[in-house]
Amino acid sequence: MALLKVGGRAPDFVLPSQSGEMVRLSDYLGKNVVLYFYPKDFTAGCTAEAKAFRESYQEFYDSNTEVIGVSADSVETHERFVQRCGLPFKLLSDSAKEVREMYGASSFFGAGRVTYVIDTRGTVRFVFNSLVRPTRHVREALAALKAEKEALPKSI
Repeated sequence: MALLKVGGRAPDFVLPSQSGEMVRLSDYLGKNVVLYFYPKDFTAGCTAEAKAFRESYQEFYDSNTEVIGVSADSVETHERFVQRCGLPFKLLSDSAKEVREMYGASSFFGAGRVTYVIDTRGTVRFVFNSLVRPTRHVREALAALKAEKEALPKSI
C-alpha cells in the first residue's frame, strides 16, 4: 500500500504499548501526533532514531505533540527497549503488520522507516520516508510542527 497523502485523514487503529495498554490513535485527538514506523528494536539505526526522539521529546511535548513509535516487535521487546534507552514515549507492537500496511510503511526490504505528523484533528500534515537516515525524521518533524504553528492565524 502507498504512503498516506498529506491532507487526508490518518486511519484509526488500536495496538498494545510496551506496558500492554491498548492505545487507540483517536485517543490523541486534540493533540498533534508524530507517528513513526521503524524496522526493529535494538538495531543501530532504530536505537539512534529512538534516542533522537528522546532527546527532543520536551520540544515535542511543549508543542502539544505526542511521539509514538511502531514496529512489529513484541510488547516484551518494546518494554526492554524503552527501559534500556530511557524512552519517555510509547512504542506500539504491530506484530501482524496490519497498521504498517495501512500506513504504507513497508518497503521492498520489509519494514520501512516512515514518520507522519498528524494534527489535532487527525489530519496528516507531513510525511517523511527514509530507510537510511533514521535521526533526520526527528529534525524534520520538529521543523514541520514549527511551520504548522507559524501558519496558524494569530488571534486578535
